[in-house]
Amino acid sequence: MRQADIAIVGGGLAGSTAAAMLGRAGISAILIDPHNVYPPDFRCEKLDSHQVGILRKTGLAEPVLRAATLDNNVWVARLGRLLDKRRPSDQNGIFYDTLVNTVRNEIPAGIEFIEAKVTGIKTSTERQTLTLSNGEEIITRLVVLANGLNIGLRHSLGIEREITSPCHSITVGFNLTPVGRDKFEFPALTYFTENSAAQMSYLTLFPIGSVMRANLMVYRTMEDPWLRRMRRTPEDALHEIMPHLRALTGDFKVEGDIKIRPADLYVTKGHLQAGIVLVGDAFATSCPAAGTGTGKVFTDVERLCNVYIPAWLKTPGMGLLKISQFYDDPEKRACDEESTREAYNLRSMSIDTGLSWHVRRWIRFAVRLGMGLLRSLRETTAVRRTAQP
Repeated sequence: MRQADIAIVGGGLAGSTAAAMLGRAGISAILIDPHNVYPPDFRCEKLDSHQVGILRKTGLAEPVLRAATLDNNVWVARLGRLLDKRRPSDQNGIFYDTLVNTVRNEIPAGIEFIEAKVTGIKTSTERQTLTLSNGEEIITRLVVLANGLNIGLRHSLGIEREITSPCHSITVGFNLTPVGRDKFEFPALTYFTENSAAQMSYLTLFPIGSVMRANLMVYRTMEDPWLRRMRRTPEDALHEIMPHLRALTGDFKVEGDIKIRPADLYVTKGHLQAGIVLVGDAFATSCPAAGTGTGKVFTDVERLCNVYIPAWLKTPGMGLLKISQFYDDPEKRACDEESTREAYNLRSMSIDTGLSWHVRRWIRFAVRLGMGLLRSLRETTAVRRTAQP
């Protein structure tokens, strides 16, 4: 039987970040996960400036950014037309397993890691007991449940999830290589849907090391014939929904495995319980197309580990009053609400066929074009002023 103040169940991004933060704060914690090294997994593959800003509050930004690839310049396009060149860019490409393992490397030696699964939890207002697949038991004051989409433990505690939007979006990931030349002209590219019939939101191309990575966000069912075509003849399938893409990319070839990941949106019920707190996807999912998921994970963990756990450990007990403070945190609530709002708004902006949404798409197109022209004018003016004697 082992004891610690905090037991973290799940060693993905949320759990590993929590373990690193608590260890740096000198709080005794145990991290439990079935994988000693986090395996390849198709999830978040880049971080933007907003996500990096929250990551900095955890104290883990520098090692993560060293492991990532900054693209420096993102081209923004639609209908085969370049709208803007965002520079300097704030996108950092990194594979999810690299991200998680980089964070794990920052966990201090004082944090114990147990390679096992949690098979049972008994909770109370004072002490929590975890039973592991290796036969061990852990006694702890607080359980941080960060095991993502796994629902077995939550169900054993009477915690249920309600799916609010099944297969809300699908992310397709693959590598792209130019044909007939050494590299693409652009450092990175975000290409927005050409029309609602394409049933997509955007294609984003960004470097991870020497690879040009592609994430395509679509709104379809897993039975959609287009997904089968994407697996069999990916180049044809891409040109089918983005016929003007070649004007910017030239000829290209899809290489390597094609990863397809659907995302359900769900909320959790019955989660307010003594002795246990849910973070990240264990609490609620987000839409990958909206790009809010990683920020939501970092917000959950940063608020919990920087604000609440240190305060909770100063007094006895781990009852509902303490646990509710985390779920009611204004920053967490605002982040969760924005994530949900962006998920539905982006889907409607991308595929809804109503007149108002067509108008909004063209307005957004005009705004992006105007921003690009203004940015180009400013850069040209700056160059001319520099060249003047």
